[in-house]
Amino acid sequence: MKKLALAVAVLTGSALAVEITGAGATFPYPVYSKWAYYFEKETGNRVNYQSIGSGGGIRQITNRTVDFGASDAPLTPEELQKHNLLQFPTVIGAVVLSYNVPEIGKTVINLDQKAVCDIYMGKIKKWNDPYLKQLNPNVNLPDRNIVVVHRSDGSGTTWIFTNWLSKVCPEWKEKVGFGTSVKWPTGVGGKGNEGVTNYVKRSQGGIGYVEYIYAKQNNLPMARIKNREGNFVEPSVRTIQNAAGYAKWDKSKHFYEVLTDQPGKDTYPISGATFILLAKDQPERSKKATTFFKWAYEKGDKYAQELNYIPMPQNVKKLIFEYWKENGVAP
Repeated sequence: MKKLALAVAVLTGSALAVEITGAGATFPYPVYSKWAYYFEKETGNRVNYQSIGSGGGIRQITNRTVDFGASDAPLTPEELQKHNLLQFPTVIGAVVLSYNVPEIGKTVINLDQKAVCDIYMGKIKKWNDPYLKQLNPNVNLPDRNIVVVHRSDGSGTTWIFTNWLSKVCPEWKEKVGFGTSVKWPTGVGGKGNEGVTNYVKRSQGGIGYVEYIYAKQNNLPMARIKNREGNFVEPSVRTIQNAAGYAKWDKSKHFYEVLTDQPGKDTYPISGATFILLAKDQPERSKKATTFFKWAYEKGDKYAQELNYIPMPQNVKKLIFEYWKENGVAP
Protein backbone atom coordinates (compact mmCIF):
# COMPACT_ATOMS: atom_id res chain seq x y z
CA MET A 1 0.00 0.00 0.00
CA LYS A 2 2.86 2.38 0.91
CA LYS A 3 4.54 1.65 -2.45
CA LEU A 4 1.34 2.48 -4.30
CA ALA A 5 0.91 5.75 -2.39
CA LEU A 6 4.49 6.70 -3.19
CA ALA A 7 3.97 5.93 -6.88
CA VAL A 8 0.84 8.08 -6.95
CA ALA A 9 2.71 10.93 -5.22
CA VAL A 10 5.56 10.71 -7.73
CA LEU A 11 3.14 10.66 -10.67
CA THR A 12 1.16 13.58 -9.27
CA GLY A 13 4.34 15.58 -8.65
CA SER A 14 5.62 15.05 -12.19
CA ALA A 15 2.21 15.76 -13.69
CA LEU A 16 2.10 19.10 -11.88
CA ALA A 17 5.68 20.07 -12.71
CA VAL A 18 5.84 23.17 -14.89
CA GLU A 19 8.37 23.99 -17.60
CA ILE A 20 9.21 27.68 -17.91
CA THR A 21 10.85 28.72 -21.18
CA GLY A 22 13.14 31.70 -21.65
CA ALA A 23 15.73 32.93 -24.13
CA GLY A 24 18.17 35.77 -24.59
CA ALA A 25 21.20 37.37 -22.96
CA THR A 26 24.41 35.39 -22.46
CA PHE A 27 25.60 38.00 -19.88
CA PRO A 28 23.42 36.52 -17.04
CA TYR A 29 23.47 32.90 -18.28
CA PRO A 30 25.75 31.62 -15.47
CA VAL A 31 23.44 32.95 -12.73
CA TYR A 32 20.19 31.96 -14.47
CA SER A 33 21.57 28.42 -14.85
CA LYS A 34 22.46 28.25 -11.18
CA TRP A 35 19.09 29.66 -10.10
CA ALA A 36 17.28 27.20 -12.39
CA TYR A 37 19.18 24.26 -10.90
CA TYR A 38 18.25 25.10 -7.30
CA PHE A 39 14.72 26.21 -8.25
CA GLU A 40 14.04 22.83 -9.86
CA LYS A 41 15.60 21.02 -6.92
CA GLU A 42 13.28 22.84 -4.52
CA THR A 43 10.04 23.09 -6.53
CA GLY A 44 10.25 20.38 -9.21
CA ASN A 45 9.60 23.07 -11.85
CA ARG A 46 12.05 23.32 -14.71
CA VAL A 47 13.46 26.43 -16.40
CA ASN A 48 14.64 25.92 -19.96
CA TYR A 49 16.76 28.99 -20.79
CA GLN A 50 18.48 29.37 -24.16
CA SER A 51 21.55 31.61 -24.06
CA ILE A 52 21.22 33.07 -27.59
CA GLY A 53 22.03 36.76 -27.07
CA SER A 54 19.82 39.71 -26.15
CA GLY A 55 18.77 40.38 -29.76
CA GLY A 56 17.37 36.84 -30.00
CA GLY A 57 15.69 37.17 -26.59
CA ILE A 58 13.91 40.39 -27.61
CA ARG A 59 12.82 38.75 -30.88
CA GLN A 60 11.50 35.60 -29.20
CA ILE A 61 9.41 37.38 -26.54
CA THR A 62 8.12 39.82 -29.20
CA ASN A 63 7.00 36.77 -31.23
CA ARG A 64 5.58 35.17 -28.02
CA THR A 65 7.58 31.94 -28.54
CA VAL A 66 8.91 31.89 -24.93
CA ASP A 67 7.55 32.69 -21.45
CA PHE A 68 10.23 35.35 -20.93
CA GLY A 69 12.91 37.12 -22.90
CA ALA A 70 16.19 38.36 -21.42
CA SER A 71 18.18 41.41 -22.51
CA ASP A 72 21.05 43.50 -21.17
CA ALA A 73 19.84 46.27 -23.48
CA PRO A 74 16.88 47.84 -21.69
CA LEU A 75 13.91 48.66 -23.91
CA THR A 76 12.52 52.19 -23.69
CA PRO A 77 8.95 52.67 -22.40
CA GLU A 78 7.94 53.44 -26.03
CA GLU A 79 9.40 50.17 -27.35
CA LEU A 80 7.73 48.21 -24.55
CA GLN A 81 4.37 49.81 -25.30
CA LYS A 82 4.73 49.08 -29.02
CA HIS A 83 5.28 45.35 -28.36
CA ASN A 84 2.99 45.18 -25.28
CA LEU A 85 5.85 44.07 -23.03
CA LEU A 86 6.85 44.48 -19.38
CA GLN A 87 10.44 44.81 -18.11
CA PHE A 88 12.34 44.48 -14.84
CA PRO A 89 16.02 44.07 -13.82
CA THR A 90 17.46 40.92 -12.19
CA VAL A 91 21.17 41.49 -11.44
CA ILE A 92 23.94 43.97 -12.19
CA GLY A 93 27.28 43.14 -13.78
CA ALA A 94 29.94 44.73 -15.95
CA VAL A 95 31.59 44.48 -19.33
CA VAL A 96 35.37 44.11 -19.16
CA LEU A 97 38.21 44.27 -21.68
CA SER A 98 40.13 40.99 -21.56
CA TYR A 99 43.28 40.28 -23.52
CA ASN A 100 45.81 37.58 -24.36
CA VAL A 101 49.31 38.99 -24.72
CA PRO A 102 51.78 36.15 -23.90
CA GLU A 103 54.72 38.52 -23.32
CA ILE A 104 52.98 40.29 -20.41
CA GLY A 105 50.97 37.35 -19.02
CA LYS A 106 48.44 38.40 -16.38
CA THR A 107 49.82 41.95 -16.00
CA VAL A 108 46.93 44.38 -15.62
CA ILE A 109 47.13 47.20 -18.16
CA ASN A 110 45.57 50.67 -18.23
CA LEU A 111 43.22 51.63 -21.05
CA ASP A 112 41.54 55.02 -21.35
CA GLN A 113 38.54 56.03 -23.46
CA LYS A 114 40.67 57.04 -26.47
CA ALA A 115 42.70 53.79 -26.39
CA VAL A 116 39.62 51.54 -26.38
CA CYS A 117 37.97 53.67 -29.07
CA ASP A 118 41.06 53.68 -31.32
CA ILE A 119 41.58 49.91 -30.90
CA TYR A 120 37.98 49.20 -31.93
CA MET A 121 38.11 51.81 -34.73
CA GLY A 122 41.14 49.93 -36.11
CA LYS A 123 43.49 52.88 -35.57
CA ILE A 124 45.72 51.30 -32.91
CA LYS A 125 46.96 48.08 -34.49
CA LYS A 126 49.98 47.05 -32.38
CA TRP A 127 50.34 46.34 -28.66
CA ASN A 128 53.47 48.52 -28.55
CA ASP A 129 51.67 51.53 -30.08
CA PRO A 130 53.17 54.71 -28.54
CA TYR A 131 49.81 55.70 -27.06
CA LEU A 132 49.42 52.36 -25.23
CA LYS A 133 53.04 52.61 -24.03
CA GLN A 134 52.34 56.09 -22.70
CA LEU A 135 49.40 54.70 -20.64
CA ASN A 136 51.53 51.79 -19.41
CA PRO A 137 55.09 53.08 -18.90
CA ASN A 138 56.08 50.16 -16.63
CA VAL A 139 54.79 47.38 -18.90
CA ASN A 140 56.99 45.99 -21.66
CA LEU A 141 54.31 45.90 -24.39
CA PRO A 142 55.43 43.76 -27.37
CA ASP A 143 55.57 44.42 -31.11
CA ARG A 144 52.54 42.19 -31.71
CA ASN A 145 49.43 42.73 -33.80
CA ILE A 146 46.20 43.38 -31.89
CA VAL A 147 43.43 40.91 -32.76
CA VAL A 148 40.17 42.78 -32.08
CA VAL A 149 37.30 40.49 -31.07
CA HIS A 150 33.65 41.55 -30.91
CA ARG A 151 30.26 39.83 -30.88
CA SER A 152 28.82 38.40 -34.08
CA ASP A 153 25.26 38.06 -32.72
CA GLY A 154 22.72 40.62 -31.46
CA SER A 155 23.97 41.28 -27.97
CA GLY A 156 23.16 43.29 -24.86
CA THR A 157 26.83 43.08 -23.88
CA THR A 158 27.54 44.89 -27.17
CA TRP A 159 24.79 47.40 -26.30
CA ILE A 160 26.44 48.23 -22.94
CA PHE A 161 29.95 48.41 -24.44
CA THR A 162 28.97 50.55 -27.45
CA ASN A 163 26.71 52.74 -25.30
CA TRP A 164 29.77 53.56 -23.16
CA LEU A 165 31.93 54.14 -26.25
CA SER A 166 29.29 56.49 -27.70
CA LYS A 167 29.36 58.53 -24.49
CA VAL A 168 33.16 58.83 -24.26
CA CYS A 169 34.30 58.89 -27.89
CA PRO A 170 32.66 61.43 -30.26
CA GLU A 171 34.07 59.69 -33.35
CA TRP A 172 32.51 56.38 -32.29
CA LYS A 173 29.16 58.08 -31.65
CA GLU A 174 29.23 59.71 -35.08
CA LYS A 175 30.53 56.80 -37.19
CA VAL A 176 29.32 53.65 -35.39
CA GLY A 177 26.83 54.45 -32.62
CA PHE A 178 25.41 51.93 -30.17
CA GLY A 179 22.97 49.04 -30.24
CA THR A 180 22.72 45.27 -29.84
CA SER A 181 24.38 45.03 -33.29
CA VAL A 182 26.63 47.63 -34.91
CA LYS A 183 28.74 47.82 -38.08
CA TRP A 184 32.18 47.08 -36.67
CA PRO A 185 35.05 49.05 -38.26
CA THR A 186 37.46 46.17 -37.60
CA GLY A 187 37.86 42.79 -35.92
CA VAL A 188 36.50 39.25 -35.87
CA GLY A 189 33.20 38.07 -34.37
CA GLY A 190 32.48 35.48 -31.71
CA LYS A 191 29.03 34.17 -30.80
CA GLY A 192 27.92 34.90 -27.26
CA ASN A 193 30.12 35.89 -24.33
CA GLU A 194 31.39 32.30 -24.53
CA GLY A 195 32.49 32.74 -28.15
CA VAL A 196 34.34 36.01 -27.54
CA THR A 197 36.05 34.57 -24.44
CA ASN A 198 37.23 31.50 -26.38
CA TYR A 199 38.42 33.62 -29.31
CA VAL A 200 40.55 35.79 -27.01
CA LYS A 201 41.94 32.71 -25.21
CA ARG A 202 43.14 31.14 -28.44
CA SER A 203 44.30 34.34 -30.23
CA GLN A 204 47.74 35.60 -29.25
CA GLY A 205 47.39 39.39 -29.23
CA GLY A 206 43.63 39.14 -28.81
CA ILE A 207 41.41 41.66 -27.00
CA GLY A 208 37.66 41.36 -26.50
CA TYR A 209 34.80 42.69 -24.37
CA VAL A 210 32.96 40.14 -22.20
CA GLU A 211 30.85 40.05 -19.06
CA TYR A 212 33.00 40.11 -15.91
CA ILE A 213 32.17 36.55 -14.80
CA TYR A 214 33.35 35.05 -18.14
CA ALA A 215 36.79 36.68 -17.79
CA LYS A 216 36.97 35.68 -14.12
CA GLN A 217 35.99 32.04 -14.73
CA ASN A 218 38.50 31.75 -17.59
CA ASN A 219 41.30 33.41 -15.62
CA LEU A 220 41.78 36.14 -18.24
CA PRO A 221 43.36 39.47 -17.25
CA MET A 222 41.02 42.49 -17.25
CA ALA A 223 42.15 46.03 -18.06
CA ARG A 224 41.79 48.97 -15.71
CA ILE A 225 39.49 51.43 -17.50
CA LYS A 226 39.72 55.19 -17.05
CA ASN A 227 36.45 56.56 -15.64
CA ARG A 228 34.90 60.00 -16.01
CA GLU A 229 36.74 61.27 -12.91
CA GLY A 230 40.05 60.44 -14.61
CA ASN A 231 40.91 57.35 -12.50
CA PHE A 232 41.93 53.94 -13.85
CA VAL A 233 39.58 51.48 -12.15
CA GLU A 234 39.70 47.68 -12.10
CA PRO A 235 36.40 45.84 -12.39
CA SER A 236 35.38 44.31 -9.05
CA VAL A 237 32.16 43.74 -7.11
CA ARG A 238 32.90 46.94 -5.16
CA THR A 239 33.60 49.17 -8.19
CA ILE A 240 30.55 47.79 -10.08
CA GLN A 241 28.42 48.36 -6.97
CA ASN A 242 29.59 51.99 -6.99
CA ALA A 243 28.06 52.38 -10.47
CA ALA A 244 24.86 50.63 -9.39
CA GLY A 245 24.47 53.11 -6.54
CA TYR A 246 23.51 55.83 -9.05
CA ALA A 247 20.54 53.90 -10.49
CA LYS A 248 17.09 55.45 -9.97
CA TRP A 249 14.89 52.39 -10.82
CA ASP A 250 11.59 54.04 -11.69
CA LYS A 251 8.78 51.49 -12.12
CA SER A 252 6.68 54.04 -14.05
CA LYS A 253 9.44 53.87 -16.71
CA HIS A 254 9.54 50.05 -16.54
CA PHE A 255 12.90 50.27 -14.72
CA TYR A 256 14.69 51.64 -17.80
CA GLU A 257 18.19 52.46 -16.53
CA VAL A 258 21.63 52.77 -18.11
CA LEU A 259 24.67 52.42 -15.82
CA THR A 260 27.55 53.27 -18.17
CA ASP A 261 29.91 56.20 -17.44
CA GLN A 262 28.51 56.91 -13.97
CA PRO A 263 30.26 59.42 -11.65
CA GLY A 264 32.46 58.53 -8.65
CA LYS A 265 36.22 58.20 -8.32
CA ASP A 266 36.08 54.43 -7.68
CA THR A 267 33.26 53.68 -10.14
CA TYR A 268 33.87 51.11 -12.88
CA PRO A 269 32.56 52.84 -16.03
CA ILE A 270 31.24 49.94 -18.18
CA SER A 271 28.60 48.55 -15.80
CA GLY A 272 25.06 47.48 -16.61
CA ALA A 273 21.97 45.68 -15.37
CA THR A 274 20.32 42.78 -17.17
CA PHE A 275 16.56 42.68 -17.71
CA ILE A 276 13.63 40.30 -18.13
CA LEU A 277 10.88 40.95 -20.68
CA LEU A 278 7.34 39.57 -20.29
CA ALA A 279 4.29 39.58 -22.56
CA LYS A 280 1.66 41.76 -20.92
CA ASP A 281 -1.12 40.13 -22.99
CA GLN A 282 -0.20 36.59 -21.84
CA PRO A 283 -0.53 36.87 -18.05
CA GLU A 284 -0.64 33.11 -17.39
CA ARG A 285 2.68 32.54 -19.18
CA SER A 286 4.16 35.62 -17.52
CA LYS A 287 3.08 34.36 -14.09
CA LYS A 288 5.07 31.16 -14.69
CA ALA A 289 8.14 33.35 -15.24
CA THR A 290 7.53 35.60 -12.21
CA THR A 291 7.17 32.48 -10.01
CA PHE A 292 10.78 31.67 -10.91
CA PHE A 293 12.09 35.22 -10.50
CA LYS A 294 10.26 35.71 -7.19
CA TRP A 295 12.07 32.59 -5.94
CA ALA A 296 15.36 34.01 -7.33
CA TYR A 297 14.87 37.38 -5.60
CA GLU A 298 14.03 35.69 -2.30
CA LYS A 299 16.53 32.82 -2.33
CA GLY A 300 19.03 33.41 -5.13
CA ASP A 301 21.17 36.35 -3.94
CA LYS A 302 23.89 34.13 -2.50
CA TYR A 303 24.22 32.25 -5.80
CA ALA A 304 24.46 35.55 -7.70
CA GLN A 305 27.15 36.81 -5.30
CA GLU A 306 29.13 33.55 -5.63
CA LEU A 307 29.32 34.34 -9.36
CA ASN A 308 30.30 38.00 -8.74
CA TYR A 309 26.99 39.51 -9.87
CA ILE A 310 25.38 42.28 -7.81
CA PRO A 311 21.86 41.35 -6.61
CA MET A 312 19.08 43.94 -6.72
CA PRO A 313 18.65 45.85 -3.44
CA GLN A 314 15.64 44.90 -1.27
CA ASN A 315 13.81 48.19 -1.92
CA VAL A 316 14.06 47.58 -5.69
CA LYS A 317 12.74 44.02 -5.32
CA LYS A 318 9.76 45.47 -3.45
CA LEU A 319 9.13 47.86 -6.37
CA ILE A 320 9.35 44.94 -8.83
CA PHE A 321 6.78 42.91 -6.84
CA GLU A 322 4.44 45.94 -6.85
CA TYR A 323 5.01 46.37 -10.61
CA TRP A 324 4.04 42.73 -11.24
CA LYS A 325 0.88 43.17 -9.19
CA GLU A 326 -0.09 46.41 -10.96
CA ASN A 327 0.33 44.71 -14.35
CA GLY A 328 -1.50 41.48 -13.51
CA VAL A 329 1.52 39.14 -13.68
CA ALA A 330 2.26 38.56 -9.98
CA PRO A 331 2.64 34.83 -9.23
